[in-house]
Amino acid sequence: MRDFRKLQIWVRSHGLALDIYRITQSFPKVEIYGIVRQMRRSAFSIPTNIAESCGRNTEKDFARFLDKAMGSASELE
Repeated sequence: MRDFRKLQIWVRSHGLALDIYRITQSFPKVEIYGIVRQMRRSAFSIPTNIAESCGRNTEKDFARFLDKAMGSASELE
């Protein structure tokens, strides 16, 4: 099992997720259930999937969760 906290990509994606949360606080309240919710969900999904991939036993599972993280990054972009 890998320690995800030691992965630079996890550290950076976690920071990105926190930044997105702070940035979206200034968005109009009417967007709280629209774009704000979608941005926050996809942003936090990136480090979450990276962390989950590190708990997997096979390289195939590890790669699958990293692929999910990449999909979330694309969604956020």
